Amino acid sequence: MTVIATTQPRAALTEEARAELSALLGDRFTTSLPVREHHGKDESYHTPCPPDGVAFANSTEEVSAIVKICAKHKLPIIPFGTGTSLEGGIAALAGGITIDLSGMQQILRVSAEDLDVTVQAGVTRKQLNEHLRDTGLFFPIDPGANASLGGMSATRASGTNAVRYGTMRENVLGLTVVLADGRVIKTGGRARKSAAGYDLTRLFVGSEGTLGIITEVTLKLYGIPEAISSAVCAFPTIKGAVDTVIQTIQVGVPVARIELLDEVQIDAVNKYSKLDYAVAPTLFFEFHGTEAGVKEQAEMVAAIAAEHGGMEFAWATRPEDRSKLWQARHDAYYAALALRPGSKGWPTDVCVPISRLADCILETKQDLAESNMLAPMVGHVGDGNFHLVYVLDPENPAELAEAQRLADKMVGRALAMGGTCTGEHGIGYGKMAFLEQEAGEAFAVMGDLKRAFDPDNLLNPGKVVRV
Repeated sequence: MTVIATTQPRAALTEEARAELSALLGDRFTTSLPVREHHGKDESYHTPCPPDGVAFANSTEEVSAIVKICAKHKLPIIPFGTGTSLEGGIAALAGGITIDLSGMQQILRVSAEDLDVTVQAGVTRKQLNEHLRDTGLFFPIDPGANASLGGMSATRASGTNAVRYGTMRENVLGLTVVLADGRVIKTGGRARKSAAGYDLTRLFVGSEGTLGIITEVTLKLYGIPEAISSAVCAFPTIKGAVDTVIQTIQVGVPVARIELLDEVQIDAVNKYSKLDYAVAPTLFFEFHGTEAGVKEQAEMVAAIAAEHGGMEFAWATRPEDRSKLWQARHDAYYAALALRPGSKGWPTDVCVPISRLADCILETKQDLAESNMLAPMVGHVGDGNFHLVYVLDPENPAELAEAQRLADKMVGRALAMGGTCTGEHGIGYGKMAFLEQEAGEAFAVMGDLKRAFDPDNLLNPGKVVRV
């Protein structure tokens, strides 16, 4: 596997810079090789690329001070949350300093009346929901991994609940951001609507640390539904499953989650999570609302599924049963890797308009059938998003080349259908070429924005755009 180099030469960590960072942070600044290696890799197949040092920050003020030192010495800066990204977004391609924000775990304010909360960037989604447990509120965005909320904002994360609650784009009200020169700015606010100036919040959400470092996030909260019920439904064909999804969305059923697992993935999940679902294309559903509302939603979807060959729903209504079901879905990546011990995963995703979802999935499945690649499929199909994990030997050039060919073909197909090269994995450096193809002339405008915010190209260089 190769690393896409930046046009920027690898910076050197000078003794002067090292001394200044150590004076600021003490033993919270380290150049230990194991720590650097941990911070140079994510959950993907991408080659690890460690930084020259790691700085553990506890506050916005410390992040600002670290950035000022790095700017003075022209050291690249890479933000790090929990390391669960999938497109090489935390690789130190030009060296420099990783700023680890995982110690910033304060929940600064909860306003139950206004349904919002402000947290430091290192707070994870599970930590927040545990804190909110007695308030009757929850934060719904669930990308699977227990990711940090700062990282989720930076990558515009979504996940299983996005079909009803949206993505981080819709749920971030405001941010505190440290710019490339160390200045601290606040964007947005707690008001649910504003016509005041440029929408800088949306600019930073999804910028992957290339425009600024997110240190605090203000988020929308939601009331915990009166009733929650989950169900599993198997289908004889993947077309029947996908057509059920399309019709469910088109008739306006407010389903909370619709997840697709193909027969390869459901077999992997059964083995990994000790379940016994039919080995067939399968939909996982979850319904939120009042008791009567959930019953009505479920009856409507069950009728739609039956029209497309769906089998009888298997219900999970107790919290422990729902938890087991969705944990199995979240563990799908590791279940896929367990099909081939010693393998690595090459995950990729696309998102298309819901009307083209069946075409995109069926054509992609046909490509897989004609290939020798093991590639389970899962999808947040309620919003047109699905994923493949190519389970491969990273030392086998033929397998890498075939995975690349298939991934390129899938992305090209999605773009031709009016979709996007990534529904939720982000760009990092793994999908830069695809973003350039998708954005066209807008890609150059993104580069102009990058240069305006970060003229020395110090913030996560080599990611998202070419500078």
